[in-house]
Parts: sequence; C-alpha cells; structure tokens
Amino acid sequence: MTVRMGSHVFDDVVYDAVGDVLYMHKGKPVAAARTLASAEGHAVMLNDAGEIIGITVVNAKWLAERDGRITVSIPESGAGLASLETSAEDLAPALAA
Repeated sequence: MTVRMGSHVFDDVVYDAVGDVLYMHKGKPVAAARTLASAEGHAVMLNDAGEIIGITVVNAKWLAERDGRITVSIPESGAGLASLETSAEDLAPALAA
C-alpha cells in the first residue's frame, strides 16, 4: 500500500490502531539522520541529505475524521514552514483497522 502526502509517496505504511499512529516510510524504515517535530506534533524523519524518508502521524484517524485531511508542517532551515497534506479519503485504506 502507498500513501501520497503532497509530492511524497510512502510505500511502507503501518497503522497502529490502538495508539492511532500512522508510520509512513519511503522504502524499508532506516535510522534517520535527523528527526524534526512538526507544529502539529508529528515526526518528520530526514536522511543525511536532508530528504524526507518518513513521517509518523499521531492521532491519524481522529484527525482524518475530524478535519477530512492530515497536514504536516515541515520546518525548513531558513525558509519558514512548508507543509504536506493528504485527504481522509486517500488515507482510508491505510487507516482501515
């Protein structure tokens, strides 16, 4: 299963229904060189080159149901905030648990 968030496609997606946490990675999960906290409380994992390799979304199903989408703000060095977004409809297969 894949999930698209903004221009990023995550192909290793695991949903923990008990904790309501969505783990999304590009390829198999590897240790991040750096992890950033989004303004919404999610975790954005980066590799050595500063590229996004994974995102952990907290309260994923609750947010998708409440807002109809999930947004993750990405702090960028010196460039303010960028954000990634996906719809609840696009997330539905990943959150079906």
